[in-house]
Amino acid sequence: MRNLIKKLVDNMALLVIAVAVLGAVRPETLSWIGPYVSWMLGVVMFGMGMTLRVEDFRNVLRHPWEVGIGVMAQFIIMPLAALALIRLFALPPELAIGVVLVGTCPGGTASNVISYLAKGDVALSVSMTMTTTLLAPLVTPFLTWALAGAWIDVSFTAMMISIAEMVLAPVLLGLLAHHFAERQVERVMPVMPLVSVICIVLLVGCVVALSSGKLLEVGPGMAMVVILHNLFGLLLGYGAAKAMHMNPQKSRTVAIEVGMQNSGMAASLAILYFNPAAALPGAIFSVWHNISGSLLANFFARRNEKETLELTEAKAS
Repeated sequence: MRNLIKKLVDNMALLVIAVAVLGAVRPETLSWIGPYVSWMLGVVMFGMGMTLRVEDFRNVLRHPWEVGIGVMAQFIIMPLAALALIRLFALPPELAIGVVLVGTCPGGTASNVISYLAKGDVALSVSMTMTTTLLAPLVTPFLTWALAGAWIDVSFTAMMISIAEMVLAPVLLGLLAHHFAERQVERVMPVMPLVSVICIVLLVGCVVALSSGKLLEVGPGMAMVVILHNLFGLLLGYGAAKAMHMNPQKSRTVAIEVGMQNSGMAASLAILYFNPAAALPGAIFSVWHNISGSLLANFFARRNEKETLELTEAKAS
């Protein structure tokens, strides 16, 4: 059973693509999910909360400078990159708001796994994801309003309440469940990654189904915007960490955290407050950042092995 779950989780990108194709060809099979999008995101965030421990909060206090650098990079690089791409590609408001939402959302939950595979600093990764997620109810609506408020109606208060309900509350409930019912949580934890994958896959399929009429028109161009957005986050995140004299392990972690967004949250907010087309950037990002993250993890892991080997040989000689 565990092997099957691992295979499904490892192949999430393929599952997302398959369900997205179904949503595009037969929209009626997935469009009904729309009213349940916020609940599905809540389940994903509850699963994330169950992976956290009180010790993770202590780690933030032990390394506030490193976490602070990563969080600042997250909430500066990705929003500004979003704004630059919107202007470069002259995106219409209904698509531009979706790119802004991707840029202003916190780090994605998959980043912790990718950091582990990349031989990064997992404790720093978890601390960054947790901190940006807890800050999201205030920071995400404020940045969205600041960047997009001039050309589209953004309700700061309503968005703040929604993020608190969909993201903050489930994360804290998951944390409390882990703290007070650790044995029970440990029993269900092996299944939670699969539950999260199912929710994300259905969420992306729903977005595609609801915006299938516009997908062929904007899909290729939006894919290019998403790929560049992700690439800017990875490169500039790494550069920012190196500029602050962080070691290679921590620098690759910051790069992954900055480049991998909680795109499910972006898509959910787009559906709730704007329109299905605005959710397309988040849906495409959900597929792409798992692909780019896996490729980057493979690159960093091989580079780490090479550096370790070279260091061993240097010591031996």
